[in-house]
Amino acid sequence: MLNHTNRLACGVVALSMTCAATAPFAETTEDKIARAITAAPSDITDDATIMDVDGTVLRAGTNGWVCLPGIGLIPGDQHPMCNDAVWMEWMAAAASGSAFSTDVIGVSYMLAGDAMVNNANPAATDPNDGGVWVQEGPHIMMLFPDMDALAGLSDDPFSGGPYVMWGKTPMAHVMLPVEAKPTP
Repeated sequence: MLNHTNRLACGVVALSMTCAATAPFAETTEDKIARAITAAPSDITDDATIMDVDGTVLRAGTNGWVCLPGIGLIPGDQHPMCNDAVWMEWMAAAASGSAFSTDVIGVSYMLAGDAMVNNANPAATDPNDGGVWVQEGPHIMMLFPDMDALAGLSDDPFSGGPYVMWGKTPMAHVMLPVEAKPTP
């Protein structure tokens, strides 16, 4: 038979086990780095800076690339990306809602895929809004100094090949899928 002290101890152990089972998983720095480096080829990720979505440097790098374990613009997102300096400026502009322009081409890798987004509206949050939503698999993204040069490029993510995302906004960029995706 359990006395009061033993019952209390059993209750604390049971509560601890329940809390441990329901507590959110605390991801380690190593876990975040492992996910971040899946975004690009190893000749980029081996010497890239790995940065958490909050800006904390998880691993210093030397080659000018920055890889993230998720997209900070989408809370809770875990789709990794590796960005050159131009894309990091783009990310900062998108986060602050400020204007973005570039004089050079920018490149970002997302070889582990992307979240579901509205292809026309970067601020859209409702997949039932009537817009064209796409969840891209492995892809590369490019920014251009003159988006007018891409006038003949489709904005349909399901037409096959490269397409323009957010084309009528200052956040316009070209998506370059590297594998086929099913049609909606």
